[in-house]
Amino acid sequence: MQIRDLPYTDPGLPDARSGPRFLLWLGRNQLKGQLKALAWGLLHFGSIAGLPYTVGIAVQAVLDRSGGRLALAGALIGLLGLAIALGDAMLHRTAVTNWVTASARVQQLLARKTALLGSALTRRVAAGEVVAVSTGDVEKIGWFVEALSRFAAAASTVVLVCVGLLVYQPSLGVVVAVGIPVLALAVLPLLPRATRRADFQREKAGRATELASDTVAGLRVLRGIGGEDLFLDRYRRASQEVRTAAVRSARMWAAISAIQVLMPGLLLIAVVWHGVHLAREGRITVGELVTVYSAVMMLNYPLRHFEEIAMAYSFSRPSAKRAARVLSLERTAEPASGSRSKTPGPRTPGQRAGGARPTGDLYDPVTGLLAPAGRLTAVVCGDPDEAGRLAERLGGHPAFDDAADLPSVRLGATVLDDLPLSEARAAVLVQDKDPVLLSGTLRALLDVPASGAVTPEEALAAAQCADVLDALAQASVDDDPMAAHLTERGRSLSGGQRQRLALARSLVTDPEALVLDEPTSAVDSHTEARIGDGIRRLRAGRTTVVLTSSPLLLDRAERVVFLADGDVAAVGTHRELVRSEPLYRAVVTRETDDERAGVGAPTKIDIEETA
Repeated sequence: MQIRDLPYTDPGLPDARSGPRFLLWLGRNQLKGQLKALAWGLLHFGSIAGLPYTVGIAVQAVLDRSGGRLALAGALIGLLGLAIALGDAMLHRTAVTNWVTASARVQQLLARKTALLGSALTRRVAAGEVVAVSTGDVEKIGWFVEALSRFAAAASTVVLVCVGLLVYQPSLGVVVAVGIPVLALAVLPLLPRATRRADFQREKAGRATELASDTVAGLRVLRGIGGEDLFLDRYRRASQEVRTAAVRSARMWAAISAIQVLMPGLLLIAVVWHGVHLAREGRITVGELVTVYSAVMMLNYPLRHFEEIAMAYSFSRPSAKRAARVLSLERTAEPASGSRSKTPGPRTPGQRAGGARPTGDLYDPVTGLLAPAGRLTAVVCGDPDEAGRLAERLGGHPAFDDAADLPSVRLGATVLDDLPLSEARAAVLVQDKDPVLLSGTLRALLDVPASGAVTPEEALAAAQCADVLDALAQASVDDDPMAAHLTERGRSLSGGQRQRLALARSLVTDPEALVLDEPTSAVDSHTEARIGDGIRRLRAGRTTVVLTSSPLLLDRAERVVFLADGDVAAVGTHRELVRSEPLYRAVVTRETDDERAGVGAPTKIDIEETA
């Protein structure tokens, strides 16, 4: 896999049982790239390891006054220099490719899991942790994958050099062969403590990220209640905790680095001291001493990769653990055939996947709600939280805690949970209370999988977005509102404008069944009435469910269902229910208990005002 071939057609099914198992799975899937990096790494490190032998030959040739051997040594040194340059360049290229492709694989896995879980993801994992996993953690996991091949090449080179020295000069080779394992293992007692400190730092950093994410998300509310200073103080304390943890972790890694410098120096002193005595006794030549000395000096370079792999693993292990935790999450209800776990293939923007779509009445066996096919049904819930849970259940997005044993919603004769996820979401689309607008142009925002029966212009008109288009046209360079750039989450727009654009995006998809959860809660009453008329006109002949307590929308629904205590309590038109159902009237008109106890049946004027 090359960088130009990204993204992966299928990133695979990860082993998310633990962080180390996930890293192992990732390494196996990068095996071809790892072997290429290993080959180039062996060329690079092997050429470096060969320099001491050629230098020793050159020194001995000078002492022996042998011009031929000196020329041969010079030629070999030149060839080794070219091999070092080529190996280093290609090793860096393949290692970075492994890093990027591994990171891309993890990001695709996380994106697929996020799409699979939907809004249920943030009930199990904090939003800040999701951000940390998909940004910094992905980079650290990629670092470990990239460092692994370099470490393997360095370790292989160290072993070959030790074996070569034992064959070349056994007297000094024994000293090196004994000293090198000591160097490699000297830092092992410090690694557990360094890993714990790194984990603690990651925990503190994740907490600070969560706090920052929550603060930014609720900034408008904080300003409204004057809570900016309180949250700023909390973040200041959290950031100081991160700094303190980072300093403690850095001190431990500094100690490990110091040992990595000290121990090779001691080994070099031992080799030189012993080699000088052997040379004075005539047991080795000066050239052999120079060769062994140079080899030990050169070993410092591959030995540094032992420290790098230790750091990469200690930093990537908690990151892989967090990524595995997210990837191990599953939907509460899975189809028995396992079809929902299949990853949908690529799809052309603006088109749905082919195949027959289920049709018919939308029925929820938990509450008894029935939304007849082709009609606009409004649902009023006495409990606002129940409305959110109902919307998620209707769209196949059940909460983890309360949906394990609940029967599935049906669309006609089709059990929604038995459909592949892509087909279920194409059949029933849910717009929740707080829809998200992605950054980009308005044209890109409305370029979603759709039937093609509803144009963006028709959807924008039904959602009463004329004033939004005017504002975007003024911000556009060429006065084209469709080319205007929307900021992240539509923060440059008002709440009502964001809500209407999100409604237009839902309308343009033209699903078989559309579920809207409070689609007009942030708009004024006049606009709300026109939106109600636009939804009814544009969705004529299509199943539409609107969860709302707004009298303006309820009066435009063909059928109103009132839910109380999780069950259907009454069905009728809005005006009929206002007359006959006191509890419904209390929810819709916001009557207090005292008002409901002191007022009898509503008058005709009351009904008309409510409508």
